[in-house]
Amino acid sequence: MVDDPNRIVAQGYDEIADTYLERFGVSTVRRKWADVLMTHLPAQGGRVLDLGCGAGIPVARDLAARGHAVTGVDGSARQIRLARKNVADATFIEADMCEVEFEPESFDAVGAFYAITHIHPDKQPWLISRISEWLKPGGVFVASFGAGTPGEWVGEWLGTRMYFGHDSEASTLRNLADAGLTVHRSAVVPQDNEDTAFLWIVAFKG
Repeated sequence: MVDDPNRIVAQGYDEIADTYLERFGVSTVRRKWADVLMTHLPAQGGRVLDLGCGAGIPVARDLAARGHAVTGVDGSARQIRLARKNVADATFIEADMCEVEFEPESFDAVGAFYAITHIHPDKQPWLISRISEWLKPGGVFVASFGAGTPGEWVGEWLGTRMYFGHDSEASTLRNLADAGLTVHRSAVVPQDNEDTAFLWIVAFKG
């Protein structure tokens, strides 16, 4: 196991928060899946958890603008400072998403866009089970996971040291089912702004 992936990721995003937003802040792929999440929320007043919220743009910002109560979680202090500045009408928590605590059935929806791929594969099943606990019955989970050959990677990315890790697509889908989440839709989708692809899922808590 790589030494302290959480520290690598948090420190990395502290260094490149502005660069990341400039490079990846606009994505037609992310927009598509964010819109999917929003279609499964009430017109307004939904409670939404944005895991790996980054600087709050565009997901937390757009959810808050539609009248939803948004809670964002990110391990990077710099990202959280930016998010609080960018989205005044949301709540942001600096925390490891695997350690943050919420009451069961707290959220109508959970989104995790390009975030869980920064979690060690061994921890991802446990995180998925926590997400299921946080969702209200019938709540929706929309997220991206790694695709392709499973494994871990540490190296230079956007000028900083970064960690990525993922399991196989089949294992991810099995982990979702084991957590009591019914996958409504899954697809491996090439990213529009970099040469990679992610497994996107839409799942509901039964």
